[in-house]
Amino acid sequence: MSLPRSTPEEQGLSSAAVARFVEALRSEAPGVHSVMLVRHGHVVAEGWFAPYRRSHPHSMFSVSKSFVATAVGFAIEDGLVGLDDAVVDLLPDDLPAVVGDNLAAMRLRHLLTMTSGHAVDTVEALAEHEHNWAKTILAQPVTLAPGSTFVYNSGATYLISAILQSVTGLRVLDYLTPRLLEPLGIESATWEQCPRGIDAGGWGLSITTDDLAAFGQTYLDGGRWAGEQVVPAHWVSEATRLQVENGDDGTRGDDGQGYGYQFWRNRHGTYRADGAFGQKAVVFPDHDTLLVMTAGLPEAQVALDAVWEHLLPVLGTGAPLRPDATAARALHDLLAGLTLPLPLGAPSSPVGDRVRGTVYRLPRNALGLESVALDVAPDATTLTLVTAAGPQAVVCGVGRWVDGRAVLLGPEAGGRPAGEPVSAAGAWADDDSFVATVHYTTTPFALTVSLDFAASRPGVAEVTVNVEQNAAFGPTQLLHTNGRAI
Repeated sequence: MSLPRSTPEEQGLSSAAVARFVEALRSEAPGVHSVMLVRHGHVVAEGWFAPYRRSHPHSMFSVSKSFVATAVGFAIEDGLVGLDDAVVDLLPDDLPAVVGDNLAAMRLRHLLTMTSGHAVDTVEALAEHEHNWAKTILAQPVTLAPGSTFVYNSGATYLISAILQSVTGLRVLDYLTPRLLEPLGIESATWEQCPRGIDAGGWGLSITTDDLAAFGQTYLDGGRWAGEQVVPAHWVSEATRLQVENGDDGTRGDDGQGYGYQFWRNRHGTYRADGAFGQKAVVFPDHDTLLVMTAGLPEAQVALDAVWEHLLPVLGTGAPLRPDATAARALHDLLAGLTLPLPLGAPSSPVGDRVRGTVYRLPRNALGLESVALDVAPDATTLTLVTAAGPQAVVCGVGRWVDGRAVLLGPEAGGRPAGEPVSAAGAWADDDSFVATVHYTTTPFALTVSLDFAASRPGVAEVTVNVEQNAAFGPTQLLHTNGRAI
């Protein structure tokens, strides 16, 4: 069952006001991939920024944590765990040789509230080929008294996932399937796993925008979906209320408003499931409203700022408004025509004709890019990127997005399979420079690849290659180097 559709006016919103919010989101938070607004249990506005589409699953990053918290609620209901169970008793086979007092005092509730006693995110301790993540995380120093200090820690959520798999005998994904996913109609969820087959927990879940909306609406409705109590109501209340303060370090904005059980508290009496780069389900309990977004934002707070400035003030009382066919049509057209920016420039260049088919070898680099080549055609240009995984031919449309598949490059590529869905477009920014934008359309990530042949004219024997990523946990400038024709 999917959420029913309605007009904004039928649910007490102005179509013109919703359109202004979408316009503001587009201009103030460029990089949003999808937006869905739900009022009184009805979808009143929804749109996907091309090349992203409704059918695409999207990496949720730390929204995954809220699903893990939901699984804990079920496990408590099933009598398998308790909030005050000791972590050392729940994961006895993964303990260090010496168990300190703080580790011994750590409880499941401390993992849920990010007050495990670790001073840093323990995920940082995992080596690239680490086999037993739980053992590594539990071996990290627990320098603070559990329960005393909020420190955002994705490793804590991984430990919850490991605990749940230990007590249920199932991956979190499989444990949630009959209890949550199937009732909500979530059919194609996937979750990244550690080398031992345990769901990553704190990240790694991929679902669609509609799926995230179903999850958020279930929480807004106190755990009910389609007239059935799916998530225990008391757990919804406990998981989303303030469990621990987290603003003592001077944090401003919405990350310092407190934390529940793997849910963030926001300003204005709202809360959210939140993932890096703008994955959000923002719940407005006082207005019976839900806002869902997927995105590839380098700074996600700008999206919430747009919500408070442009959406919150127009939520009103919720009583139906007089129909406005003109405004409703304008909103429909706006949402149907959303697109991410296409590269600007000309479809061809004289230099393009001269470099067609030439392979440019690159010096050794951290990105692992070995060579590049262009095959220029009137309606599309094929950009071939060669890595250790082999050649990746990315067809870049002229003034349009063209779908394909390619290996995910960049620092977030670890663990992702070859052949990621992509959509690309390209243009000649000037006579000497070709620019391609490549969106990895099941992730927040996009690459801008620039090839500048100016330095080697007229022979065109060299190219300057620049690769930037739209958002990243580290630097977004991935490569700047020169290649030579071979």
